[in-house]
Amino acid sequence: MTILCVRFQLPPKYEAALPGLLGLLEDLTPVVQALPPDGALADLRGAERYFGRGAEELARLIRVRALALYGIDCVIGAGPGPLLARMALGQAEPGEPCAVPEGLVVDFLAERPVAALPGVGAATARTLCEYGLDTLGRVAAAPLSTLQRLVGARTGRELHEKANGVDRGRVVPNAVALPHSRLRSSGGTPILAAEHPFPHDELNPDRHRRALLLDAEELGSRLRALEKVCRTLTLTVRYADRSSTTRTRTLSEPTAHSPELTRAAYGMYGALGLQRARVRAIALRAEGLTPAEEASHQLAFDPVDDKLRRIEEVADRARAKFGPRAILPGTLAA
Repeated sequence: MTILCVRFQLPPKYEAALPGLLGLLEDLTPVVQALPPDGALADLRGAERYFGRGAEELARLIRVRALALYGIDCVIGAGPGPLLARMALGQAEPGEPCAVPEGLVVDFLAERPVAALPGVGAATARTLCEYGLDTLGRVAAAPLSTLQRLVGARTGRELHEKANGVDRGRVVPNAVALPHSRLRSSGGTPILAAEHPFPHDELNPDRHRRALLLDAEELGSRLRALEKVCRTLTLTVRYADRSSTTRTRTLSEPTAHSPELTRAAYGMYGALGLQRARVRAIALRAEGLTPAEEASHQLAFDPVDDKLRRIEEVADRARAKFGPRAILPGTLAA
């Protein structure tokens, strides 16, 4: 599998051209994930066989079309996974895509500073460098148990895998993942929003809760795809008379776990005490986004919760491969 990471050199006044530029990628593969404001990931699995061209040839074709149709140049990195494609992008130049062959991944990573690995924050990099683990080659050679003692069990395991070239990331098609959600910013802080408008003014509380479940599932799926967690959840209910009610809840811990988001959404909705309210739309906003690797999860020793999280991981992989409705909660599938 070959992934392209494309960054278009968009002047501010041309930011509206991004959807059209994404269309150039979608001419080659339907598996395209936008990286606003100026980038995208594209999964070329199948495209190389179909067009009979390698990743570098297809990358050059994308650049030529972007220049010819939009007058916009781009830089492109390619690798066997999204993580490696992003890192290759840092070595690319316009007209000279950087591709990391699958057999040379470890060599490509070995001399890179540990801070160059996407997802490694300043605090983690500082801790590793204090112990002499300043390059990915040294991190890859370090015992897993040592890394876990330094940065925690989960982060240590993920860091060890990535430094050894194991890339478990995936490209999540934006049109497939969340048709009603969007990533935007409020006061410079990124937020993720999902909204469910009703075809007519809805009085049925069961349909209100179904919309909440849909929004929470969408937010959770998108957060996990972005490798983010949220600290607060905001519910907005819009009524037929164009008024609205907004409630915000700070979560007990930052999360991207759909059942926890759903419970918080249901709790806020229940507290409104709506009776025969004519609801026009229900929206959820995930705010206070932070990298998932920086968040901690309080162990509950609950086998049901652990099972739900494992099922969630499998469901995310199935949706990424077969579409957003491949696996749904029973209430939404009905």
